[in-house]
Amino acid sequence: MPVRRVKKGRAGDWETSPGGLVTALAPMLRERGGGWVGWDGSTGRRASVPFIHDTIRIRPVSLTGREFETFYAGFSNKTLWPLYHDSIREPQFHRRWWWPYHDVNMRFAEAAAEVAGEGDLVWVHDYQLQLVPGMLRSLRPDARIGFFLHIPFPPEELFAKIPWRAQILEAMLGADVVGFQTRLAARNFSRAARRFTGARGPDGLLRFRGRRVVVDAFPISIDVEQYEGMARDPDVAVEAERFRSSMNGRRIMLCVDRLDYTKGIDIRLRAFDELLSRGRYTAEDCVLIQIAVPTRESVEDYAELRDNVERLVGRINGTHSVKQHIPVHYVYGGLPTAELVSRYCAADVMMVTPFRDGMNLVAKEYCTTRIRGDGVLVLSEFAGAALELKQALLVNPFDVDGLAGAMEEALEMPRAEQKRRMTSLRRAVRARSVHDWADGFISRLREG
Repeated sequence: MPVRRVKKGRAGDWETSPGGLVTALAPMLRERGGGWVGWDGSTGRRASVPFIHDTIRIRPVSLTGREFETFYAGFSNKTLWPLYHDSIREPQFHRRWWWPYHDVNMRFAEAAAEVAGEGDLVWVHDYQLQLVPGMLRSLRPDARIGFFLHIPFPPEELFAKIPWRAQILEAMLGADVVGFQTRLAARNFSRAARRFTGARGPDGLLRFRGRRVVVDAFPISIDVEQYEGMARDPDVAVEAERFRSSMNGRRIMLCVDRLDYTKGIDIRLRAFDELLSRGRYTAEDCVLIQIAVPTRESVEDYAELRDNVERLVGRINGTHSVKQHIPVHYVYGGLPTAELVSRYCAADVMMVTPFRDGMNLVAKEYCTTRIRGDGVLVLSEFAGAALELKQALLVNPFDVDGLAGAMEEALEMPRAEQKRRMTSLRRAVRARSVHDWADGFISRLREG
């Protein structure tokens, strides 16, 4: 939801949530009128009653504790998430997860049907709610329905594994516009739809059950003005300089990731270990800052990943520390946005090396905050952002030696080359903000 509950004394209140999606859509909803249907973050109790926040109608949806385990932790994050990220971890297929996924999607569809007026636009988001477009189409055939998938959509030979492939595809085809981060994901979807459903037609315009379905790429972005404005804030500049000084003149390589197995954190650490082992750089020359934002801590795979990452950090620091300098500074937890921007401003090199990512907005945030035009972005070729940020140092995130070589190249890159590349990167990000992304999708949905 665009709001979160905060405690004020003994009472609770709602405040606007941070995040790009809220930043993009809330102004549009305030200006044109509309509602937001979403989970209120609670389990085991009835959802909060509908309310209005900052002129936006909020319709909370509840989950039971069991639904959280089966619909969210189970089907969404142990079936769909690994499958859609190239089966980096083996997806699990359980009927006992599928039916709660179906039932929760129906609950969201019914809530959206109640909120939407005659002929309204309804925009459904992400892999947890893939069945909603088809369900909503049955309930409200008058609505214009859009669906956007924020994560990758896999090749048809991988998607073929899921036992409910036809049901998922047919439900997504209930939308009038189906959007993805990249053209590759859109093409993967169209091919799967033609193979496993009755859909026909070219990749960008399928026909299904007498309807036209637009399938296209709508690459998401960030609030460029917000991040650039924060980078120019004197307080942020002071904090960036304080942080740089605390590193005692060492070159700073920054990594900011959710602690997720798709992000390639462990391979990146091994590559940094390799860089130091080659002897050209030591902990007196450079430092790697790894900010690992907790996520899905109750899921076993994530607890195992955390243990592995923290063991690697300990081993690298034990092996390569020099005098008072440790080579890896590891932070388990998120940072307030202003503090994060100060880290972007302080970093000489930004490492963004996921194994697979729908887009990855950290890469765009870093470029936007480099108002002096310097800095080096090292970016996975398997992130959606790589299709736009072509002047980054593009790397194969599975290649330890290649990553170590890219780190070395980044640390040695002349300032003139940094400025040439960063100018191009900043221009690419500024060309399409998150507001342009939202306006573009809504315009396609209105076109009919």
